[in-house]
Amino acid sequence: MEDVRMSMKSKIESKLEDTYCEAFKGICSRVIVTADDEETLKRAAYDATSTPGTVIGRVEGGVESFIDGSKTPDGRKGAILQFWYNSNNIQKFEVELSYRIRQDILVKPFTSLFDASVDPAGKIGTMKQVGHCGDGYEWEENLYGRDMIVVPIAIPDFKIERELGYMNGVMGANFWYMCSSKEAVLEAGRAALKAIGEVEGVIAPFDICSAASKPETNYPWIGPTTNHPYCPSLKKTLQEKSMVPGGVGYIPEIVINGLNMGSVFEAMKVGIEAVMNFDDVLKVSAGNYQGKLGDYNIQLKELFE
Repeated sequence: MEDVRMSMKSKIESKLEDTYCEAFKGICSRVIVTADDEETLKRAAYDATSTPGTVIGRVEGGVESFIDGSKTPDGRKGAILQFWYNSNNIQKFEVELSYRIRQDILVKPFTSLFDASVDPAGKIGTMKQVGHCGDGYEWEENLYGRDMIVVPIAIPDFKIERELGYMNGVMGANFWYMCSSKEAVLEAGRAALKAIGEVEGVIAPFDICSAASKPETNYPWIGPTTNHPYCPSLKKTLQEKSMVPGGVGYIPEIVINGLNMGSVFEAMKVGIEAVMNFDDVLKVSAGNYQGKLGDYNIQLKELFE
């Protein structure tokens, strides 16, 4: 065990850059989706969380974990999902969240949706934006000890809890792992995601992200555009302005959202440790904006103190 600790310490000293990531305040709705079978459950969970969108004014989400029937209100297989928004505009969040529920969960056979918030800061009613999909024929009923809305649909029937809590949390924490080989991008990234998946209360909304961005842009109607100094294909074009280290051909990013800073720290730590075990990961760094944009600065080396 001592040898393992020394090996990791050596890797941290040689690979971890003395830098920080910037993270942001956000609001999160944490829910449980259930279904009769695993295939439908996974389709609903992944479809509903497939498009990270806070940088363009939409919600983003991720699968926190899959759970068995002993941990769900209706005793069926379930998935804990998180949906995030980077604004306190609760009405806009309610609308954006409803799109994910209506278009990606309600339409899947025999699904139901329940609140899974912990100490919520507030509640979002689901009748206006989701319940009324029943066109006035929907009804309320106490089921599984919860106040539910039953939405009549062609495969009877979609059930959703009457209110969903929302919580304050941390979003946009990140680290970059700089690779010398294409294989390391996926192998190291998947190892990091597996380790992060063991941490309760966090998601990685972009999975392995290949497109780190920056806030300043030549095309503001698009939103954030490519962080060009870190694009390996632009190294010759940018010359001394390139920030790509020698030998690095790929710079993927892992983004982490979490219900509290403690879970974010733990997820970043185990994710970084996972990628450092790959020889073709030459450096680990993070995206920041000189401390001018985010609400929090998370120093990478402090994660290992």
